[in-house]
Amino acid sequence: MRKNKVIESQSREETYEKIRDLERNGIFDLDVEQDPPTIPLTPDKVDYLREKGLSKIKNMLANQVARTQIKELVKEKKLIIKDIKGLENLEEINTGAMLTCNHFNPNDSYAVELAFRSNKKFKNKKLYRIIREGNYTNFPGLPGFFFRNCDTLPLSANTSTMIEFMKAVDTILQRGEFILIYPEQSMWWNYRKPKPLKIGAYKMAAKNNVPVIPIFITMEDSEIIGDDGEPVQEYTVNIAKPIYPDENLSIKENTEKMKEENAKVWKEIYEDFYKIPLEYTTIKEDKETVNE
Repeated sequence: MRKNKVIESQSREETYEKIRDLERNGIFDLDVEQDPPTIPLTPDKVDYLREKGLSKIKNMLANQVARTQIKELVKEKKLIIKDIKGLENLEEINTGAMLTCNHFNPNDSYAVELAFRSNKKFKNKKLYRIIREGNYTNFPGLPGFFFRNCDTLPLSANTSTMIEFMKAVDTILQRGEFILIYPEQSMWWNYRKPKPLKIGAYKMAAKNNVPVIPIFITMEDSEIIGDDGEPVQEYTVNIAKPIYPDENLSIKENTEKMKEENAKVWKEIYEDFYKIPLEYTTIKEDKETVNE
């Protein structure tokens, strides 16, 4: 067991070094984990709204197993939520919404799920997750089963599949349900800073005239040592006020405006929690460090 922990710890250090190197080079949208190769997703291989009989059954089973796993992770203190702030910001939501969150751990969506469900208003509301194509088509084991059968919306490089994806997104938002997306477009293990945001989440929200709910998870070391030999992180789930589209602006203008407001809110949460300015080690061509 000790040997395995040392190996995992060494692997983690390699991951951290990749993160440091990517930040120095200003590349924030590249994953550092060794994900399985992506197999293209065609329209006939996905039922986004789980309307077919078999899809419904698998969806119900997967969600049930996932709920059990979340409870076990919490019980074993592998997932620790220290605090949830801003639950009151969900109260005014009476439409569908895009939830944005920073991405730093495979289980961070569970933290969002628990925070979301802790508001009685949304106890039975659907919360979909947008995931990468390869996670849906080629991820092994139980995680792969979850990716394919829980309430997930896989992206795709296939144009026809993406047409179906966008139709599903529109349907979900218009019927008042929620979609979780990671607008940074990468997962960096235990990376505490907010990364630059992509426009997709905000374009979908603007097009459907629904708000974006910015969520930023902050973390701190607990006294519990995880399987990788490092402290398990204690999460504070920070739910900010909804960002609404402006009816006087175009979809394109709203997309950019909402993205900028989201970035501003995340920066404020980061600086308020960690009590340090948001700074990156990115080196420009003139060799100056980029500070935000």
